[in-house]
Amino acid sequence: MVNARLVFELKKQGCISPLQSGFRRGRSTFDNLVLLETQIRNAFVRRNHLVSIFFDTENAYDRTWRYGILLALFNFGFRGHLPIFLRNFLSHRTFRVRIGNFYSNHFIQAEGVPQGSVLSVTLFIVHLSQILHHLPSYVHGSLYVDDLQISCQGSNMNMIDRQLQNAVNKLVAWCDNNGHTISAENSRYVHFCRKRNIHLDRNIQIRNAPIPVVNEIRFLGVIFDRTLIFLPHILHLRKKCERSLNILKVLSRTSWGADRTSLLRVYQAVISPVLIMDAWCLVLPVLLS
Repeated sequence: MVNARLVFELKKQGCISPLQSGFRRGRSTFDNLVLLETQIRNAFVRRNHLVSIFFDTENAYDRTWRYGILLALFNFGFRGHLPIFLRNFLSHRTFRVRIGNFYSNHFIQAEGVPQGSVLSVTLFIVHLSQILHHLPSYVHGSLYVDDLQISCQGSNMNMIDRQLQNAVNKLVAWCDNNGHTISAENSRYVHFCRKRNIHLDRNIQIRNAPIPVVNEIRFLGVIFDRTLIFLPHILHLRKKCERSLNILKVLSRTSWGADRTSLLRVYQAVISPVLIMDAWCLVLPVLLS
């Protein structure tokens, strides 16, 4: 009940960025995927470069700054009993570990939001969505829960790198002030381009640690390659379906095996959902062109 009322007020006041799609009604990973693909194709049409950085936030859920959540709600104008209820909800939390029938001692959870609560995810995105407000105007970003992606396009790679480095520095500074940590080792840098010129490896750093440069990235279940032909994703999809088809091969023998109806049900349960959910990238480029 409290979560439903909180979500209603946040939506009515426009408190959560529209670029945050996680745990929000009417939004899904498709919003972030279509947004990124549209930006890449617009860059290709203009014969520009587009560089995207995909960040890995370490233990973001467990490191959420509780005071930062309450501060964000206060800045949104929330007063009265609701902030007091949320403060009490986040305070004095303990947990213990169970292995079989044995329990550990109780440990105090000083930071983070409680696991398994419907209210926790709302409070989490309220806090983390504030990071998007610290991006420069020339850098675009999106969030799906804690999956943060930023991108910048232009005709000059040196200018793009300077702008992205400035954006990364601001994001790292915000994380330092709010208890989060961005891993440079697990983050990825992708240069989307169809130009045939030789491009030197770039050097975007997080605390003097370079972000690895890759030619393809798996983002929210879809593999984006630097030329956006989706061949790596198609090959991955084919391999995944071939593994599932092995189940049908085992069940369908000439001398023994399942009947036609059972095989069809296995196909609809195991293989068909993969094709429906992952093969959208084969049709979407045609619709957008």
